[in-house]
Order: sequence, then C-alpha cells, then structure tokens
Amino acid sequence: MAFFRPRVSREAEVRYHADQEISKSFGEVLDRARQAERTLRELEAATADKIELLAAGRAFDEALTEALRAAEAGQRATFGVKSYDDRIARRKAKATPAGAMWTAEVERLRTLREDNRMSGIPRVPRPVPVTA
Repeated sequence: MAFFRPRVSREAEVRYHADQEISKSFGEVLDRARQAERTLRELEAATADKIELLAAGRAFDEALTEALRAAEAGQRATFGVKSYDDRIARRKAKATPAGAMWTAEVERLRTLREDNRMSGIPRVPRPVPVTA
C-alpha cells in the first residue's frame, strides 16, 4: 500500500518566500521603531506642544505597524511552508521554541501598538463650528 503525500500549493511556496524576504528586514525596522519611540518619549519629557506629540505619536504608530508586519512575516516563515495550507501544521509550529519566540514578539508588538494608539497619540481638540 502506497501512501500519497500531497505537496504544498504553489501559492503557499510563493507566500513563504515572500515572507522570508520581508522578515529579513525585521531588525532594521525594529530599530526604526525604537528610534521613533525614543523621539516620542523625549518630546513627552520636554512637554512639547500637542501638534509635535501628535506627529511623533503617528510616526511611532507607523514604525510599529511596519515592525509588526515584518514580525508576522517572520512568524509565518518560521512555521514553514506547510503551515500556509494546514492549520494543524501551524498549531504544531507554534509549539516549537522558534515559533513561540516569534509568537511572543508579535503579541508584544501588537500590545505596544495598541497602547500607543490608546494613550500615546494625543487627541487635538477641534474647534466647534459656530451655528447661527
């Protein structure tokens, strides 16, 4: 009796290689996010005006989003090409040390981005339109 083991789809292979390329820039993108956070914290410590804080908060959010995308790509690439088509393979890959490390990093970045969106970006009051 012969067992047939299906190959992964061509789409999964293409996505896997694309994620490998994206994840190579994770360190560089994370450094940019750290620099954006440092700038935001320095402006907060210097009690800068709200417009400067708004620009720095948005820049930090963009940098975090880019770092999160690279981390998610690294996570998917670490899980392996089979995990793109098979949810069981994805769950098994999360249990490996490398998979758990990437999953923790993705969750940390998501939490940091959400915290920045909730309290790091100041809300600039808009004037109320005058109705006559």
